Amino acid sequence: MQNDKSTSKKNKSSTDDLLKGNGGETHQQAGGDHSQLTTNQGLGISDNQNSLKANPRGPTLLEDFILREKITHFDHERIPERIVHARGTGVHGFFELTDSLQKYTSAKILTEVGTKTPVFTRISTVAGGSGSVDTPRDVRGFAVKFYTQEGNWDLVGNNIPVFFIQDAIKFPDLVHAVKMEPDRGFPQSASAHDTFWDFISLTPESMHMVMWIMSDRTIPRSLRMIEGFGVHSFRLINENGDSTFVKFHWRPKLGLQSTVWDEAVKIAGADPDFMRREMFEAIEAGNFPEWEFAVQLFTQKEADQFPFDHLDATKLIPEELVPLKVIGRMVLDRWPNNFFAETEQVAYCPSHVVPGIDFSNDPLLQGRLFSYLDTQLSRLGSPNFHQIPINAPKCPFANHQRDGQMQMNQPIGRVAYEPNTLSKDSPRESPSGFQSAASNESGDKGRIRPESFADHYSQARQFFISQTSYEQAHIASALVFELSKVEHLHIRVTMVTHLLHISQDLANRVAKGLGLDEMPAAAQAAAKAQDMPPSPALQTIGKMKDTLMGRSIGILVADGSDAALLESIKKAVLKAGASVKVVGPKIGGAKLSDGSLYPVDGQLAGTPSVLFDAVAIVLSSEGARILSAEAAVIDFIRDAYGHLKAIAIDKGGQILLDKANVTADKGVVNASDNEAFISAAKTRQFDREKTVRTLA
Repeated sequence: MQNDKSTSKKNKSSTDDLLKGNGGETHQQAGGDHSQLTTNQGLGISDNQNSLKANPRGPTLLEDFILREKITHFDHERIPERIVHARGTGVHGFFELTDSLQKYTSAKILTEVGTKTPVFTRISTVAGGSGSVDTPRDVRGFAVKFYTQEGNWDLVGNNIPVFFIQDAIKFPDLVHAVKMEPDRGFPQSASAHDTFWDFISLTPESMHMVMWIMSDRTIPRSLRMIEGFGVHSFRLINENGDSTFVKFHWRPKLGLQSTVWDEAVKIAGADPDFMRREMFEAIEAGNFPEWEFAVQLFTQKEADQFPFDHLDATKLIPEELVPLKVIGRMVLDRWPNNFFAETEQVAYCPSHVVPGIDFSNDPLLQGRLFSYLDTQLSRLGSPNFHQIPINAPKCPFANHQRDGQMQMNQPIGRVAYEPNTLSKDSPRESPSGFQSAASNESGDKGRIRPESFADHYSQARQFFISQTSYEQAHIASALVFELSKVEHLHIRVTMVTHLLHISQDLANRVAKGLGLDEMPAAAQAAAKAQDMPPSPALQTIGKMKDTLMGRSIGILVADGSDAALLESIKKAVLKAGASVKVVGPKIGGAKLSDGSLYPVDGQLAGTPSVLFDAVAIVLSSEGARILSAEAAVIDFIRDAYGHLKAIAIDKGGQILLDKANVTADKGVVNASDNEAFISAAKTRQFDREKTVRTLA
């Protein structure tokens, strides 16, 4: 009996091992201590880097069950919050075409000049949850739903024209790496941790995107001051069936502007909803955000001459190579009536296009065409999500799809199929409907990355050398900050080995900032980096507009402040197009020099200078003396100075500058000189930066 029990126990243990996936040779070791990667059915995976394509540069195949399983599981990981882009701000508006593309496309939205098409635009962060802050260092999603005469067109992009990965099969890995680490549940909405940089250090194709996310582009000043990109190459198809490649761009009317890192961090504490609130207040005030809509058009013959592959989502087409053609504008002019009903329930899918627009073979785009629809089915709980008002087309739509959870329509008649002879007016296919671009695909199918995708460093180098010296310092400092949060030395070292292919100077600065004793050898490169010419269009500082439009100025007052000076500054700022908020020690207001009680917009402790683009200090000597005992007012001064902002001061303001140990420069002006203050407030005082912080 004892032997029987032992045998039974042994057999049970073996069965348990099998149930746990540890059944003998079922899972062979892939090398070292790593178990073999498998599907959920236990099938070993030989290639987890590339989706199955008809040929190296061909379309992704529906038969790729490994890609579909991986993406499907990822899409359904969380309900109902979006897995990525959870923190979003949505606004209604319109698109107006100003220049027809009839030569290139039959899409009416791109051919009928003057037509105003309703849109709903959602701008979002990527990594954080819906309750995270507005100002992390992160990519911003830029998605536009056009309610066209021919159906909905969703242009779903980012504020950066490239992406981390070349193939959609890697997207779950990327997001798992950047999200909160699963064993500890942090950090939230941040990339400065081991799992992200471990993945990136092993993914050289990400290096171009790394330059963008470490740049000022990912800490924007306002949602109204970011660019938008469709990222991928798409196709336009004209009436004759001729195809032209296109890349889509959004350019803000207010120009680009970013914060500095210390400022972004402090804004998050002062107002987690800073960007959403700023967008809301601008629309309430009638200062409607506006973007130019532009395209880059090119043929296959022209694409063949590019020193990169336009189907590679980690590459962009420099504007100097293919200039932008502005064809329209988008104006956002109405806040949603209900945030959940519209901003949360809006469902964007890159597969939503109209006749005259088609897809390229970009393998990242090909995966997105599947993934987004699958995600909406999970998140919104029904195949009828298109009937939610924010998602419903504004043109007639009809088909034979029936029933399903949350069916709101009431189809009539006995026919729910096509073709049929029993209904004279049921929906039928039409020659004027969507048609795919004719393309000849041939070759051996397989999980193969095309050789034209092998260059991972050339455009990363081009981006870095295109930046101003200030921006290069910000990139280097951002890398030092992020990598200093990484616990494992080997990850930090590996990242430096990649930076050596981008810039020796950048690698040196980062290595020094990380305290590395010696410079490691450069990482092995799949293809030699090319020396591409600088592209000034890639700058942020260089594309700032000489304007105060869309900016916000804070004026600090207290009892005894000069009433005439306050009104003079306020009038000049408003005339220049900026908004004004008056800050005081008490929310009840301040009694000015003329005896009037002046209402304030914010109380000092809750309205720090980080919320403004420039500040003016209008205080009596006595008011300054009293306030000088307040840490909040010293921080108000020091932060404004440290964040490179213009500061206007009167005699009382000078007292506070002295108290804060701030040395005046050309960005610190006399409060009575409105012209000098407006001029200084239009930009940041970047020459000041080397005196207030140590940069890599």
